This record gives sequence, structure tokens and C-alpha cells, in this order.
Amino acid sequence: MAVRRRDLLASAAALAGFATVGLLPGTAAAVTRQRPGAQLPPSLAIGDRAVVARASARRALEHLEVLSNEIGPRIGGTPSERRAADYVAGVLRRLRYDVTLQPFPVADKYLADISVVGDRGPKWQTGASPQGKLDVTVSGAVVDIGKGTPEELAHVRGQIAFVPDSQTNSTVPQLAVEAGAIAVLLARKGTPERKLGAFTPTLPAPLPVPVLGLAQIQGERLGQRLAAGPVRLSLTATHHKNLTSYNVLAERPATLPNPEGKVVMISAHYDSVPGSPGANDDGSGTALCLELARVLRHLPTQQAVRFALWGSEEQGLIGSRHYVKQLSDAEAKRITGCFQNDMVATSWDPAVVYWLLSVDGGNNNTTSAVAGAAQRLGYQPRTKGPVARGSSDHVPFHERGIASANFSWRGETGPALLEPTYHTPEDTIAANVSSERLQVSLELIGSAAYELARNR
Repeated sequence: MAVRRRDLLASAAALAGFATVGLLPGTAAAVTRQRPGAQLPPSLAIGDRAVVARASARRALEHLEVLSNEIGPRIGGTPSERRAADYVAGVLRRLRYDVTLQPFPVADKYLADISVVGDRGPKWQTGASPQGKLDVTVSGAVVDIGKGTPEELAHVRGQIAFVPDSQTNSTVPQLAVEAGAIAVLLARKGTPERKLGAFTPTLPAPLPVPVLGLAQIQGERLGQRLAAGPVRLSLTATHHKNLTSYNVLAERPATLPNPEGKVVMISAHYDSVPGSPGANDDGSGTALCLELARVLRHLPTQQAVRFALWGSEEQGLIGSRHYVKQLSDAEAKRITGCFQNDMVATSWDPAVVYWLLSVDGGNNNTTSAVAGAAQRLGYQPRTKGPVARGSSDHVPFHERGIASANFSWRGETGPALLEPTYHTPEDTIAANVSSERLQVSLELIGSAAYELARNR
């Protein structure tokens, strides 16, 4: 009888909570219609209705505009990543979450900015070689030196050498410097299926000029501009030292009794690779977290809800590993599941499957909850898994024995099939984000995490 009375009290409190956000049963009939992009009609639970009536890809995209378009590349430990951390923390504080920035040290970064002299267009970010000259600005005309033959090097003195395919001859940078180049730009050629991003060149010996690693698209565009006429560039190579990255942690307590202190986590990484504005990877997951923080902030739960935005994922899951390492055994046991969202909005046509990716391929609280939400919302035909896959921030949680999985849109043949613009400057909102897939992701993770948080 005591158990029944407790459940009745919890139900009454839940209904009161739904009433505060205008979601009493029967008042949100519109959300019972077939969901956009769903292949089956829904059969929504009361918690699902509360989520899907409020979750908005349009609102999430407003956050993504700031992260990807205004801030741009967010490299672990650099000022750009800190601007993103401050933005994320500010949003969560305004939503009345208890917000903490968790610092941790990260390795030095070697980056460069390139602009076309006289052009008001955006700067390009690239990698800079640690063996080249750093903390310097260089300006000059650009010369395409091809494969670095004597004829091609004859006119490079006092100018910036451009190597359109640096993989053909590793001695070209040295030859260019010996011929008098004041900087060297190395490009790489990928394939239509896998384009190449900006990189940090490794040289066999130090050189007294900046040596930069361009993304494939940057090299292609520079080649096109050179074909149309002379080009002058200004470039700055910088050694970023003594760096600190941050995890942004935000929590709201359970609204119903939570004697065991249980916690449901929703997470994403907010950093990106050099040169990439990181719209889908992983601005999309970060924007999803910020929107779900708004959706879930007042809904009644029997567990606490914690959002975690990881820094420096792209350098080896550094932020999430630091977080998990700091947990006591008691704290780790209180986490009933961590829903990691990494690349949840690509518009790439073949990415038709929403993958449930656990490290060992097994079911756990998170994969079961998302599978259940997909069934109730009518999205089940678009999901696959659980399938074994690491390579994201769910890995440290799995290694600690905490239920976790990564959720992501990938190609139909397997979760390793990623969009060609992955980790490149073309990972932009305009070129690589689908609001429809973002909406599906919001509803699946929101409904799944809320269903878990509603129960002890």
C-alpha cells in the first residue's frame, strides 16, 4: 500500500508539473499527428507529448548560428573554444541551471589565419607546422610551384610558395625555402567521397618561414583564384601555449523525491577541428543540448537532469575523460545513463539512418530508451542498433561501467560512412545541416532522456 501511495503522489505531482507548462493530457492534440520525417504514426506517452510539443529545431539553429557562423572553428584550449564555452554557459545560466566550468590542461596548438589582401571575405584557418616559423605575420604574392621542379621554383623568391599537392614530394618545402620563399602553403588532394581538412605539417627539419597545412577546399579555391589572376595573401602563424580547456556542466535537480541522487546526462562536444566551423560536428549536438535544456527545465522528474558540453573532444576525448576520471565511485553509480549526441543533423543525402552506437554493441539504458522513443514516435524504421562503435565521448562512460551511447546520423551501410565534408571547412550550416534531421534528433533524445528521468 505504501508503494501505491507513493506512486499516486508522484503521479499527482507530475500532472501538476505538466500543468505549469500547459501540457495537461488532451491539451496538445497537435503532437499526436504523424511526426515530420516519421514513417509510422505515433503512440505518444505523456512524457513524449511534453517534449515534442516544445522541442524546436528552429530554436536550436539559433544557437548553432552563434557557434558555427559567429564563433567559427573552436579549437581546444584556444580563445575561440573559450568564447563558445562562455556562450554555452550563459545560455544554461539564463535557463536557471546550476552551471560549472570544469577546467583541464591541454596540449599546445599550432594554427594560422589567412586572408586575401584587399578582400573583405572571411579568414581561413589552417594548421601551422611546429617546425616552421611561428608567432609571425607574413604578406606577399602567391606562386604555384607545382611539384617543386627548378623551373617552377625560379620565380618564388620573396613570395609565398603554394604546393597544390604536398603528398607528391616531401622535400618541396625545403626546396622552396632554399629558392627564397617567405612562406609555404601545403595543400592535399582527397577524393569526392572523403575530402581532407586543414592539417599540421610535420617537417623533417626546422625551416625559417611559416609552413601551413591547407584543407583540400582551401587549396582548390586558392588554385582557382590564381588561375584568374595574381593573389596576395596575409598570413599569421601562432603558437598557442599553456592552454586550458573547459567542460561546461549544468544541472537541475529532480522535482520529485530522489533519495538515491540519480542523474540522467545529455551531452555533446562543442569544440571542432582546425579550419572547420563544426556545424554538424558537433555544433549540432551542442545546439540540441541547449534546446533540450530549455524543453526539460521545468518538467517533473524523479532523477536530476545534467547537461555536459565537452571541451577538446577532437584531441582524443580529453574533456569527457577528465570528467569521468574525477567522478567518485558513488557519483558514477548515480548516473543512470549518458546520451552522447555527436553529428545529429547532417543534410548529406546518404545519411538516412539514425544510429544507436554503444561501445560494445550491447543494449543499455540509453539505447533502450532511444529505441523505445523511436517506436512511440514512429521513427523506428529510420533507426539502427545498437551497433558497436567508439570514437566519441560515450567511451569513457562505458569504460567506467556507466550506461552510455552515441547517437548520430550516418550512412545506411554502416556508422563509419560519414559525409564527405566531415572535419573540413565545408561543415557549415548552409552545406551540411538538415533542420528536419535535427528535429528528429531532438525528439528522440528528449523523449528518451525524459522517460528515463521520470522513473527511479
